[in-house]
Amino acid sequence: MSLADARYWVFDMDGTLTLAVHDFPAIKRALAIPQEDDILHHLAALPSDEAAGKRAWLLEHERELAYAATPAPGARELLHALRERGCTLGVLTRNAHELALVTLQAVGLGDCFASEDILGRDEAPPKPDPGGLLHLARKWDVSPSELVMVGDYRFDLECAKAAGARGVLVNLPENLWPELTDLHAQDCGQLLRLLD
Repeated sequence: MSLADARYWVFDMDGTLTLAVHDFPAIKRALAIPQEDDILHHLAALPSDEAAGKRAWLLEHERELAYAATPAPGARELLHALRERGCTLGVLTRNAHELALVTLQAVGLGDCFASEDILGRDEAPPKPDPGGLLHLARKWDVSPSELVMVGDYRFDLECAKAAGARGVLVNLPENLWPELTDLHAQDCGQLLRLLD
């Protein structure tokens, strides 16, 4: 099946549907997390009282970014076109669910997704774990191979590969992970043109 025929699409949010604004090195400095560590995995390994304070700081920092989010080039056009084709759309993000809702409203995409099809870091294990994609496949009653995962980072592509879904890389000038990528597009606008 070609991507043009795909009917089940899952999107990363930050840096995929929105312009990337998270300054991860600065977040790690503020939370005293080593630069080489993954933020969510680091917080998960901390004692609960220490982790709680850092999680609260992270949530407030991300809340400020959510209200100021701007759509990535072509994101609105792509999602509205997919919705008009009758596609089922979901979000799998390492952000919090409540902030995903705020962000999607801020960028004019709040009407494209059912709330229960937006999985944040508390609803699914963080990517690259395939659990979120597998959950959506079960919920939508389709094989994982019918899903397309669209993202801007290798975690999105690794998640797709591990789930048996297809991975699409967007918003990077070149494909840094060709072994994980089924399709690379400069942005969501080019992805829409490639599907037409």
